[in-house]
Amino acid sequence: MPAITHAEAYLVDLEVETVRTDAVQSFLKQETVFVEIGTDDGGGGTGYSYTIGTGGTAVLAMLRDYLLPRLVGADPQRVEAVWRDLFAATRATAVGAITSLALAAVDTALWDWRCRAAGQPLWRLAGGAKDRVPLYDTEGGWLHLSTEELVSGAKASQSAGWRGVKLKIGRSPVQDADRLAAVRAAVGPDLDLMVDANQSLTAAEAARRARLLEPADPYWFEEPLPADDVAGHQSLAAATTIPVAVGESMYSVTQFREYLHRQAAGIVQVDVARIGGITPWLKVAHLAEAYHVPVCPHFLMELHVSLCCAVPNSRYLEHIPQLRAITRQEIRIVDGEALAPDTPGLGIDWDRDAIDDRRVR
Repeated sequence: MPAITHAEAYLVDLEVETVRTDAVQSFLKQETVFVEIGTDDGGGGTGYSYTIGTGGTAVLAMLRDYLLPRLVGADPQRVEAVWRDLFAATRATAVGAITSLALAAVDTALWDWRCRAAGQPLWRLAGGAKDRVPLYDTEGGWLHLSTEELVSGAKASQSAGWRGVKLKIGRSPVQDADRLAAVRAAVGPDLDLMVDANQSLTAAEAARRARLLEPADPYWFEEPLPADDVAGHQSLAAATTIPVAVGESMYSVTQFREYLHRQAAGIVQVDVARIGGITPWLKVAHLAEAYHVPVCPHFLMELHVSLCCAVPNSRYLEHIPQLRAITRQEIRIVDGEALAPDTPGLGIDWDRDAIDDRRVR
């Protein structure tokens, strides 16, 4: 059996490609945490996770001080056993963002190794449900943009064949409703419009916003409340015709189970980095499938395209380019759909020189 002989973690800072603002923050840079593993049979794997600007060094310390030393000698084929061992070893800090982000960097490296060893792309080895997934665009919907810019961006996405666009909300209730209505009037009924509050509202205000937004027929209402308010999301979901979308700020399979059991989520947006890797991501996706709820993951499109294609209940992939500075190829897009990569491994063509240039020393 192969054994892990080498495990290394390092941090890379990536500046954002465009100004990105929402109701609670500005996205200034991506701290990208990489893990590289090597095995005694000559194999290797690269994994990663990320933070939006803060906390990357804490994730790096978790990996270097606690997780990576446990990897040496482990069988990389046994991804479930390795994940469980590392999770148990950090019981004092779980469930939480730092542990999950660190686990994700290791787990994605193991899956990369596993797929390369099998000569298979991730989407096939993880399920192979389909070879493409529709895209929606977030880049034209940031909160600082004017109504005219929102309309222009949505029309451009529609002309390019994309199926949907996301608009950030967080101005006054009337302004948010007017901005959404202007985009709907410009694009007609066939383009899906998602709205995202980034956990900025109270339960009462979320119900009010939903009522004002409903005439524009939003495809979903994303993160209206803080992610730990399951009861609030449950009440809102029962009170509005707009599907409630949650998941990017949730860090365990159990949290998703609670939302689904209580019918508090109509769209699951599980993020492979924040849930702790591909291993738990697939569990959440299949759990959602059992509840007949679609999966539309948050961010990380270069990795999520393969996971969306692995499972049958994925519906949308979010388009936010963020790895172009350190990769040699982008995801392939045809007629508004992202195609699953066919190269063995995660399907990301890393530019090693560009990564080395951006390492945090």
